Amino acid sequence: MAIQKTYEEINTKIKSGKAVIVTAEEIISIVEEKGIEKATEEIDVVTTGTFGPMCSSGAIINFGHSDPPIRMQKIWLNEVEAYGGLAAVDTYIGATQLSESKGMEYGGAHVIEDLISGKKIRLRAISQGTDCYPRREIETYITKESINQAILFNPRNGYQNYNVAVNTSARKIYTYMGVLLPNLGNATYSTSGQLSPLLNDPEFITIGLGTRIFLGGAQGYIVWEGTQFYPQILKDEGGKTIYKGGTLAVMGDLKEMSTDYIRAAIFKGYGVSLVVGIGIPIPILNSEVMKFVAIKDEDIYTQIIDYSFPHRERPSLGWVNYKQLREGNITIRGGNVPTSSLSSYAKAREIAQKLKEEILKGNFLLQKPIQKFPKESEFKPLLEIH
Repeated sequence: MAIQKTYEEINTKIKSGKAVIVTAEEIISIVEEKGIEKATEEIDVVTTGTFGPMCSSGAIINFGHSDPPIRMQKIWLNEVEAYGGLAAVDTYIGATQLSESKGMEYGGAHVIEDLISGKKIRLRAISQGTDCYPRREIETYITKESINQAILFNPRNGYQNYNVAVNTSARKIYTYMGVLLPNLGNATYSTSGQLSPLLNDPEFITIGLGTRIFLGGAQGYIVWEGTQFYPQILKDEGGKTIYKGGTLAVMGDLKEMSTDYIRAAIFKGYGVSLVVGIGIPIPILNSEVMKFVAIKDEDIYTQIIDYSFPHRERPSLGWVNYKQLREGNITIRGGNVPTSSLSSYAKAREIAQKLKEEILKGNFLLQKPIQKFPKESEFKPLLEIH
């Protein structure tokens, strides 16, 4: 008889201290030793993790009202412009926004990291003034203790399976995938492979709207499909199944987060990004879920893309698996190309382990999605209409 478990049953076991939790690394050898069915019977939750640059990130902040009050229309935090088109003292600061005084040396991601770490942030705002909000300018300092809400809200995180980036041109190029050396001098990638959350549940059986996650060192939630959500099931030249295109919109309390799992990053010649740590627990509801979480790096493939092509559609130079990528060298066009990862596998492993420990302590319960994500989605380009 096929094994079927429910969220309620698994949460009951978590509360009683009887749940069996393992990481997405640990489950591989368990399945190899015991098989899918026996592992499904014994294991309740598999934890995943990723820690990499996620540009589509930012924070919603409420400053509280000054006396006299001001309706902030232009806002700067440490000379990084934040969005002033919300309510009087609400703002959204984007991770990639650059400092008006320091340029690429400092940006919105640094403001977020500094806020989490407890540093003082210089707030400057101006307004045209109104009868109910007469003040026209303010300059002061804020901290995470002095403000009301500080909510990390990231519209696109946890990309399911990203490309490998290379450069076939004769010059060095600067990209969001890092510095790419000329003439296939290096290859960069940014996915945690067998630990990656959306590669352990590639068809979104357990991950959806309302899923409770580990976000930046605290508990957070998936609040919608991510922008550019475009789940695809592809086949490589050898017929291997490749999943890509899923993304997540996530939210959590910035005040509870840690700079161990949220860090600013500078990409030379490109700009600023926020490195975000995300861990998602996968409840083992049945053997189908178990088959997915038992995936190994050598069975997960991604595409090698030439970033020297200055167009939306860039040439593919073939496919490679994550075992090959993590060995430090891959073969492209008959040549040896060194690889490096923009995401940290060590931190992804740490996040999966920390999430496992929190569940074992009973501090982290599973949340059943209140709505599943669409199986298909259209990905539209920006057309220039005149």
